[in-house]
Amino acid sequence: MTETDQCQPDRWLTMPDVAEILGLPVTRVHQLLRDHKLLAVRRDGVLRVPADFIVDGEVVKHLAGVLNLLYDARYEPEEALRWLYTPDDSLPGTPVEALVGNRATEVKRRAQAIGF
Repeated sequence: MTETDQCQPDRWLTMPDVAEILGLPVTRVHQLLRDHKLLAVRRDGVLRVPADFIVDGEVVKHLAGVLNLLYDARYEPEEALRWLYTPDDSLPGTPVEALVGNRATEVKRRAQAIGF
């Protein structure tokens, strides 16, 4: 397993899956992607969202804020995904685990520091 493989989610959702879980039309899910409120990348030619980004039928709180900070730092979606899934001993765990675990302030602080 390469380092890139390790910095990936275990589970992926397709756009129709995300739409069903969120109770939205697929077109609205694509709008969430355009608005940087959700992140998707292509895997095997299919646009996919990490399953970790959706908890209890909602997009993880503060994900959009972290994505905007990463995009402001000129990260591409693949780079942002890698950053979110790269272990950080100071959190501990990965930034996405910290977001799900209600430690968004620390994640935002680290994402903000990237831009400087």
